[in-house]
Amino acid sequence: MKKPPYLAKGDTVGILSTARKISRQQLEPFLELLKSWNLNYSLGKTIGAEENQFAGGDDLRRQDLQHMLDDPNINAIWCAKGGYGTVRLLDDLDFTKFLEHPKWIIGYSDITALHSHLHNLGIETIHGQIGENIEKKSDAARSSLKNILFGNNHSILFSEEVHEKNRLGVATGPLVGGNLSLLYSLCGSPSALNTDGKILFIEDLDEYLYHVDRMMMNLKRNGMLENLRGLIVGGMTKMHDNNQPFGKAAEEIILDSVSGYDYPVCFNFPAGHIDDNRALILGREVELSVQTTEIALHF
Repeated sequence: MKKPPYLAKGDTVGILSTARKISRQQLEPFLELLKSWNLNYSLGKTIGAEENQFAGGDDLRRQDLQHMLDDPNINAIWCAKGGYGTVRLLDDLDFTKFLEHPKWIIGYSDITALHSHLHNLGIETIHGQIGENIEKKSDAARSSLKNILFGNNHSILFSEEVHEKNRLGVATGPLVGGNLSLLYSLCGSPSALNTDGKILFIEDLDEYLYHVDRMMMNLKRNGMLENLRGLIVGGMTKMHDNNQPFGKAAEEIILDSVSGYDYPVCFNFPAGHIDDNRALILGREVELSVQTTEIALHF
């Protein structure tokens, strides 16, 4: 995997939305944060643009992203908003210049589509908080992003919420994944992940429990769970059930889907649609340690 160059003071971050609309005003705390890190920023044409729920039409969003991929004066690209829409851009993008001079792509949720596509092109990316509401996330979430972008040491350790359903062990391998709904939707496409020999991270928001089961069964039937080195489950946030209960929580559904395999599994990992959304380097070789009292992920 190719690692983009780390940032230095005075570098420029391109800010755009590949999915839902967002105004500059909503991004003011984010822009102030970048200034405090001694970074410059360049706002894309999608910031403030609007076409129904999107940050402008597909052509505008694609052109905005293409410009930032190609522009040598943009040192990193930070997505301002998730929602839905990134997948609509992928097939008509030209990554030629980007592959010659890669730069960090930052975002999560809907940005999983772009992360997965770039993983298949051999480029590391950052699964981390989008620009919107970054000021409301934990200090650890913000500092994890800064550490990665500036090339500082980065590990994630926690013990306060070690889950009783964790499956203990130690595993190494490249880290891949993101939003479960997006990974599910990419199956069968050129952007689908090959997870063999890798550590898979998943998280999701606002899903029905039966749909979580459907998605995990899809990943299983596509062979994406069989040859993992480990499974990391982040926030499974605001799950829903029907009037007739499904009968299992999201964590139980996930554990059942990997019950036939022997690798470490951890739940409640601090990443996803939660306040403590720590940043992850997708594509990077990691060591996952799941122990009785502590979880550790070393990059």
